[in-house]
Amino acid sequence: MLPTISFLLAATLLAVIPGPGVAYVVARTIAGGRAEGLTSTLGLTLGGLVHVLAAALGLSLLIAQSAMAFAVVRYLGAAYLVFLGIKLIFSRPAASESPAVKRSGPAKALRDGIIVETLNVKTAMFFLAFIPQFVSAQQAMAPQFILLGSICVLLNSTVDLIAVFAASRIVGSGVAKAARERLLSRLSGATLMTLGLLMAVANRKA
Repeated sequence: MLPTISFLLAATLLAVIPGPGVAYVVARTIAGGRAEGLTSTLGLTLGGLVHVLAAALGLSLLIAQSAMAFAVVRYLGAAYLVFLGIKLIFSRPAASESPAVKRSGPAKALRDGIIVETLNVKTAMFFLAFIPQFVSAQQAMAPQFILLGSICVLLNSTVDLIAVFAASRIVGSGVAKAARERLLSRLSGATLMTLGLLMAVANRKA
């Protein structure tokens, strides 16, 4: 199975919108230098793949039991994307600082990255909401999910790497940064809402 153009466009658009992962690797880079930023990115990547594999297995078992359950998952996923979008649009930016971290060395940064991402329930929920919109119930589920999920992780990791190498330019302060965060939150929210609505319509026609 090859990823569709619509999936690649949606996944790329979502990846380039800065999120918690970017803030985390930037903070690591500031605290411990480029080496810690890079190993933190690798840790987040490995943690993301854990979610992909777990979700692929769980969704495969679900489809084996009921095609109707899969349809419900797709609609709930679309609704969840809309909910996240609305939440982002109306949320106030948190305090403008990056996560507080201390220099700890590349090995610990790698371990922390894996733990942080593996225990991030929001990542698991997002994969379960987003990826089923692009898979076919008529084909083996696990290979599709693993392929598409891995592409999402790769795209996110690429953005994180760019953030590490450009950390000194990304980090700002004051009113300009707050305004930028508000704009990014609203753009992110609008993107998720639009994606969720489009997926709901597509599911209805399927």
